[in-house]
Amino acid sequence: MKTLQIKTAQNVAIKFTLANVFQRLLAFIVDNIVKVAYIYFGIEILGFDMFRAAFDGDSWTLRAMDVLFFLPVTFYSLYTEILLDGQTLGKKLLHIKVINIDGFKPTITDYIMRWFLRIVDFNLFTLLFVYVASLGLNDAYVLIMLIFMFGKLVGFFLILFTNNNQRFGDIIANTIVIFLKDEVRFSHTILMDIKDSYKPTYPNVIKLSDNDARIIKETFKTAAKFNDYKTLIKLRSKIIEVADIKSIHKSDKEFIDTVLKDYNFYTQSM
Repeated sequence: MKTLQIKTAQNVAIKFTLANVFQRLLAFIVDNIVKVAYIYFGIEILGFDMFRAAFDGDSWTLRAMDVLFFLPVTFYSLYTEILLDGQTLGKKLLHIKVINIDGFKPTITDYIMRWFLRIVDFNLFTLLFVYVASLGLNDAYVLIMLIFMFGKLVGFFLILFTNNNQRFGDIIANTIVIFLKDEVRFSHTILMDIKDSYKPTYPNVIKLSDNDARIIKETFKTAAKFNDYKTLIKLRSKIIEVADIKSIHKSDKEFIDTVLKDYNFYTQSM
C-alpha cells in the first residue's frame, strides 16, 4: 500500500496509509447500493409512484416531488462526509476516510468542492450520454453504453495513476483518502490523563477531529521538549482558527495542554 508522509507547518512528520483504488471502488459500490435501496424502498414500499399519480397532469408539482425524492441521493456523499467526519457509509465499512492534504480535517468548502467535482470524476460524459440516448439511435446502443462507462471510469483511472491516489475532486480540494489500519493504536495517541473531577474550558474543541488531536499532541510534545516557542505560537494560532476558540490562557503551553484535555473529556464522555 502507498504511504504519504506529511510534514506539518510545525515541522512534525506524520505518515498516512493511502486508500487504494479497490478500497475506494468497493466503498463506492456500497454507497451506490445504499442509494439504490433508498430508491427501491421509496418506490416499491412507500409507493412514491402512487403519490405522483395523485398529481397527474400537474407537471410542476410532479417535478418538485421528483426533485425532493432524489435530493437525499444527489447529496448523499456530501452530507454523509460532513456528518460522519470524512466518511460515507461505504467508507466507514471499508475503514477509509477523507482528510486534508495537511493532515487536518477538511473544511465544509473542501467537502463541497470534492462533491461538486464528481461531475468530472464519475459523470464527465453523462450529458453527452443523455444527448445521444435522447436521439433514439437504436443502432448506437453500444456507443451509448461505452460513453456512459468511460465517464464513470475517469475517477477510477485518476485514483489509479496519480501519486497520492487522488481523483480530480481530491486534487482541487487538497484532500486525500486514507486507510485507518491503525485505529486502535491511533486512538491511544490522542489519549490524555484527566481526573474524574476535571472541568473543561473550551467546548468548541469538539470541532476538532481525532486526527487533528493527534497532530496537535505530537507537535505539542516535540515543541515543548525543545522549547520551540515559534512552533507553539503557530500551533496555538492553528487551533484557534480550526476550532474557533477564544483563548483565556496567556501561556501557549497551558492553552494547548487544556485543549487536549478538553478534547479527551468531551470525546470520552460521548
